[in-house]
Amino acid sequence: SGRAGDGGGAPRPLYMDVQATTPLDPRVLDSMLPYLTAYYGNPHSRTHAYGWESEAAMEKARQQVADLIGADSREIIFTSGATESNNMAIKGVARFYKSRKKHIITTQTEHKCVLDSCRSLETEGFRVTYLPVKKNGLIDLKALEAAFQPDTSLVSVMTVNNEIGVKQPIHDIGEICRARKVFFHTDAAQAIGKIPMDVNDMKIDLMSISGHKIYGPKGVGALYVRRRPRVRLEPLQSGGGQERGLRSGTVPTPLAVGLGAACDVAQQEMEYDHKRISQLAERLVTKIMSEVPDVVMNGDREHRYPGCINLSFAYVEGESLLMALKDVALSSGSACTSASLEPSYVLRAIGTDEDLAHSSIRFGIGRFTTEEEVDYTVQKCIQHVKRLREMSPLWEMVQDGIDLKSIKWTQH
Repeated sequence: SGRAGDGGGAPRPLYMDVQATTPLDPRVLDSMLPYLTAYYGNPHSRTHAYGWESEAAMEKARQQVADLIGADSREIIFTSGATESNNMAIKGVARFYKSRKKHIITTQTEHKCVLDSCRSLETEGFRVTYLPVKKNGLIDLKALEAAFQPDTSLVSVMTVNNEIGVKQPIHDIGEICRARKVFFHTDAAQAIGKIPMDVNDMKIDLMSISGHKIYGPKGVGALYVRRRPRVRLEPLQSGGGQERGLRSGTVPTPLAVGLGAACDVAQQEMEYDHKRISQLAERLVTKIMSEVPDVVMNGDREHRYPGCINLSFAYVEGESLLMALKDVALSSGSACTSASLEPSYVLRAIGTDEDLAHSSIRFGIGRFTTEEEVDYTVQKCIQHVKRLREMSPLWEMVQDGIDLKSIKWTQH
């Protein structure tokens, strides 16, 4: 159950952090191995069999990625991951159309690389609207419609949030953008291969994909760029003109093959995975909430991807709980921002109280999570929340019926 020894003899914790990264599916590894050993040609070498066989493998992978999202293989650009894809999409579109259009719309709960790309465009003279989200984590479509300006070039809204698992109304956003002839980009790193996505049905113009969130290799991703109506980008990276001139550099064949295989496996397993993960998630939440009072589930209960569960345990420090649960790999938010002690900006955006934001834990359930692992996590979680609360003076006061909000805390 993922607790193999690490050579040092100590068992490793069981893994419940699939939003941060996923293990490589064995089927994906099998597809990659030949291209790490025997078939090592440069896919862009045109004069010999080594190049041709690598190119054929790369193009097959491109088709596998396209098939998963209902795209044409010519619309798939291989990148190093979703961070690069997000940077390319947002900066690329903004800069290409900058002579006429200087405004971009995004949300306050996007992944950091989207927010940082927008911030960097602001220093170049672009205006950015950062839409707030409602208490349930979803955007208000009326607010989106009101945010459009005559020179809006792009709307960027993620499909599934990496911290609280909420699923935005992508279909509706696509309709709104298409009606206004504004390009729509979605960071679908946490959605692709887990829920059905169709770029034509959802009217998506650009979509970011990551390999290591879908049981594929780390260091590879893709950007879908629509051909009709055509989206033009200014490339971030210059060089030999690979990937339609949008992303120069040799495509790493083994990684591309791995991404293709991961998409192919995901397409076959999606329905089964989703059903199984939903049941395990339901089991985890129900068991914890039936045993422990004052637990809040962050994000909408309905519009969500079930494998990402973010719970706040009132009167317990999230960090203390993580330390106590050291034989389970969990996190208190995104891996990218977990080094800072600031509470998550996603939780802040949905209006979570400061103290509750500090007491939140994210549970990730994936393709290889077992029922035993869920039950073990639940049991340990209940045990340590109860123990930590017994040590908390705040918990004691609440049990005595004191309203903590009414207390005037003095600074000594």
